[in-house]
Amino acid sequence: MDLVSVAHPQSSFACVYALNMIFALLYKFLLLSLGFNLVLLTRYLHYSVSMRRAFLHIPGPLQSSFLWGEEWELYHSPPGKPYLEWHTMFGKVVKFTGAFGHKIISITDPLAISFILGDSAYQFPKTHGVRAWFKATLGEGILWVEGKKAHERQRRVIAPALNHQSVRRLTDIFFEKSTELANQWGKMLEIETGSNEVEIEVTNWTGRFALDTVGRAAFSYDFGCLSSEPHALLEALDGLTNNEHRQSSFYMRALFWIFPAILNTGTKGCMIRRVKHELGQIASKMWRESKLVEDKDSQTLMANIVKYDETSLEPMDEEQIVCQMRSIISAGYETVSAVAAWMLYEIATHPHFQDELRAEICAIPDLSFEHLNNLPLLDAAFKETLRLHPVILENHHEAGETISLPLSEPLIETGESHLIIPKGTIIVIPLNVLQTDPEIWGKDAHSFRPSRWMGNEKPSVIRGHELLSFSIGPRSCIGKTFATVEIKVLLALIVTLLRRFSLRCEKDMESFQSFVIRPRVTGETASSLPLLVSRL
Repeated sequence: MDLVSVAHPQSSFACVYALNMIFALLYKFLLLSLGFNLVLLTRYLHYSVSMRRAFLHIPGPLQSSFLWGEEWELYHSPPGKPYLEWHTMFGKVVKFTGAFGHKIISITDPLAISFILGDSAYQFPKTHGVRAWFKATLGEGILWVEGKKAHERQRRVIAPALNHQSVRRLTDIFFEKSTELANQWGKMLEIETGSNEVEIEVTNWTGRFALDTVGRAAFSYDFGCLSSEPHALLEALDGLTNNEHRQSSFYMRALFWIFPAILNTGTKGCMIRRVKHELGQIASKMWRESKLVEDKDSQTLMANIVKYDETSLEPMDEEQIVCQMRSIISAGYETVSAVAAWMLYEIATHPHFQDELRAEICAIPDLSFEHLNNLPLLDAAFKETLRLHPVILENHHEAGETISLPLSEPLIETGESHLIIPKGTIIVIPLNVLQTDPEIWGKDAHSFRPSRWMGNEKPSVIRGHELLSFSIGPRSCIGKTFATVEIKVLLALIVTLLRRFSLRCEKDMESFQSFVIRPRVTGETASSLPLLVSRL
């Protein structure tokens, strides 16, 4: 008993002392957290006030929601419609409010855009939100990286596999996959008894075609999407980007500009991790297998990466290579599948033009790289499709420093021909406004008219605007050369299909914004393009 009575006060004292220490630590932690949050709040308020002052003289819509700004309208309106209305009403430089009051500048001024995407491109990196999206889904690859040195390094790895000669050698793969798709459509017509016509959901097939083609042409890997059931990766990619206007997708889009960590939360976060995991597993498998193959003459992108890895003084580790491969597969799939669907839609809804295009295609003796480059009507149709249906609605950048932005037209309020952009300003370039501007494209700017790209009718002011979907300037070198491959893939598909089938569309269609701009039947939620296909 004596021992207990003696020990008990000491035990009580130890407990009290421990509790005091814990409370003291908690108090210090709370003070530190409060101070840190006060610093963040002060910086945010200073940033907000600075932004408001800097943009007082820039016109724009009144803030429609204290919490969401204009994000709600942008998300729930037809893709790009708010931008069209704002720039029609307020001119070529417009300010609007994003979530939690942060200010965004939308620009369609051609001189300003040339400045942002041209020689000053490295002063306008991708926004933190966009980079966070690419890092979460694909890793630190081509689409994530910033900085001149990093871009130059990647160009050394990728560019040789995307030059004119290399693309020419890949033409047989393009036509092989195009023929495979056409054969599948032919089988569907054979199954349909009593009719020479069958309804085909085209976006399903353009997605299969895109993934198979990028796999074979870039990595000598066959996903087998056209010859069997869709690959698990195809389902994962489609599930991530075909968002069907869910509320969770809105919250993620509205908030990831200022809270990139939201990309790791909820159902969407799980889907993002699944896609990254699926892409990573496949990329690792392709990379390991390629190291075992002796094919020094191969012109695929994978072969060039292997050569670079074996000879470079700065070889990439496997994770870096996997990140590049994730980026290329994802970009190739999304771009080719979306543009192919829209081009087939325009051809199907313009039967007279379809007849003219088929006549041009059937006049060539065989399917070859040389003939693919000498079909002016087909080339014009592709450019007109890109103009009316940009794959990406907005081009987002962030001012890396406070900078003076030149303007082709002076601001109405001040008469100044330049605009001071504070560091951290988010800048949006709405491609749909630029590419349907009546000042550039004429009164029929919203109509599908491929002849505007041909002969003397082609306006000199265009000067490459058709490829703004792939960006311009020094940072787009890799993207533009890869886009060249994608264009050849797409043209090979159209050539092959129009030699064998007639297309028409009886459903009312609309566009909706997913990761890219996709078609869907009006009133429905998921992406689709049902076309009536008949054998010639």
